[in-house]
Amino acid sequence: MTPAEMEALIETHMEAERIGDAELAVSMYSEDIEHDAVGWPGGPAYGIPAARERYLQLLKDFRSEKDERTHTYYSENGATVEDLITGVVPGSLLGIPGNNRRVTFRMLHVFEFKDGKIARENVWLDGAAIAAQLTAPEQASEQAPR
Repeated sequence: MTPAEMEALIETHMEAERIGDAELAVSMYSEDIEHDAVGWPGGPAYGIPAARERYLQLLKDFRSEKDERTHTYYSENGATVEDLITGVVPGSLLGIPGNNRRVTFRMLHVFEFKDGKIARENVWLDGAAIAAQLTAPEQASEQAPR
């Protein structure tokens, strides 16, 4: 696949995540997709039904607000994409209750392509940054009286 063909699939997939559309997100996948979010409970998800369930849960737990692409590398049948992600965690992320906190973290996607679809998506999150932001004491909105 050409980088432009890969990018069309990646961008549609990422836009689906941004707008909270699990069906559109998984429509970019091959039937035998391997979705591996490293460290995610239950390990990799195999096949569109399992990937869809993962996305439905993720979309309940995390609302993406902004993603800024910082690097992209292409190979013959793959692409590696690094993003800076900002969103709100109404559910839990990495097993930590979000309490509607906003988090910003780095994410690395490694995509493999086959027959014009995404055949494997490997996701790496900066879990330390997420955990630190979700467990930090809340900041007071006003200064305490003197």
